[in-house]
Amino acid sequence: MPYSGASARWRMMISIWNRGVLVCGAAALMPLLASCFDSGTGGDVATLRSEAKAANVDVRRSLVVTEQPILARFGFQRVMEKLALDTGAPEVTAAGLFAQWWDTQNPGPGLAQGPHCDDETTDGQSSLNGYPYLCRPAPAEGAQAGCDPFAADSPCGYIPIGLFNRFDLAPEDASNCGEYRIVYAKRSGIADSRDRNLVIFEAAMPNPHPQQGLKGCRKIVDVWADLTDEADVEARADALEDFYFSGHGNVPPVVAIDHYGNNADGVGQIRTNQFSNTTTGWSLREFKLQGQGSGLVFAPVTVKTNPFGPLFAADSPLADAPAFQAAFLAETASLAVDDVALITLAVADQFNSGQSQSSGAFADEMRYPLQFETNIGLRESIGLQLGGLGSTLSADDVVRRAQARAAPGVIG
Repeated sequence: MPYSGASARWRMMISIWNRGVLVCGAAALMPLLASCFDSGTGGDVATLRSEAKAANVDVRRSLVVTEQPILARFGFQRVMEKLALDTGAPEVTAAGLFAQWWDTQNPGPGLAQGPHCDDETTDGQSSLNGYPYLCRPAPAEGAQAGCDPFAADSPCGYIPIGLFNRFDLAPEDASNCGEYRIVYAKRSGIADSRDRNLVIFEAAMPNPHPQQGLKGCRKIVDVWADLTDEADVEARADALEDFYFSGHGNVPPVVAIDHYGNNADGVGQIRTNQFSNTTTGWSLREFKLQGQGSGLVFAPVTVKTNPFGPLFAADSPLADAPAFQAAFLAETASLAVDDVALITLAVADQFNSGQSQSSGAFADEMRYPLQFETNIGLRESIGLQLGGLGSTLSADDVVRRAQARAAPGVIG
């Protein structure tokens, strides 16, 4: 059933997205969803279900897919082999790409050609974009550079856990049609909570008809909309497999090296949620495919919407702190809106860190309220902005909202 018409349902799906159904990004994973909505991100589970029913959209078919018969078609090796094939260089292999990816977590020269965690240093410390970027060698994620992820029962094997339709991420100029994602979990995490890792391939799909605006994305949206009415799980698997790996006409396959950052606009990426055997804590990171042919690499980049926490501090020694604080002050209105689903935070990339530390000894760098606590000048300036807006929020509320918007999690 690839790319058949889906009547007006696609407009209804847009309405659901716009109301923040996918703010947490795990709409079909109800235990996660419940906690996500309870934390104030756009409604509750009952509202989600009622809106989806009213729009005649099956969330578990058209927005988030976790059914095992479908996921069985999306093996990790298949994705990595497709990326290797796309390079056009016979010497590039899926295993080689995997090794190079995870060698980025090791100090140079490492085991593979390509970027390493200490290629850049600031004040004698490994860094990225001028902010700390911790190396995570064995027994943490860097150990995977010497591991075959495709061997039976491999300690670095990965299993698919979800497919996500993120048409809601299409930009206003419709230069692309949003992101279409595959999430994998490190198999070892099933038995050992200390050896977990999540990776998410976030392909940005080009608009087949950009001159038509968002309507040019109709073929892509229809693929997902049609799944709601398809009762046969194998037929749904066929449609999604075709969409991700084959494409149709002027809609290319989702899994392609040009969709993960290796394009003129730099859109699309691979994100990781790293917990493996580490003393440096839980870290979220971001990568883009860069280069051509045998020179293609997984390159570490900044985590977007992830300003380095000490930029909030009073009398910060960081050269970019004054510019950041002025830019953050300008975001007050966007962070203070009444509709939670419409809260936004724009962050220039010069302020973004290459890691989002969520636990461990370095987690304070992402605790914005803690960094902001003694910044009386910025606090007063935000308070004046809030007063002008007629808002009852405090400056601390605004910073907490920024914390909630920063470095979204890897699921969805």
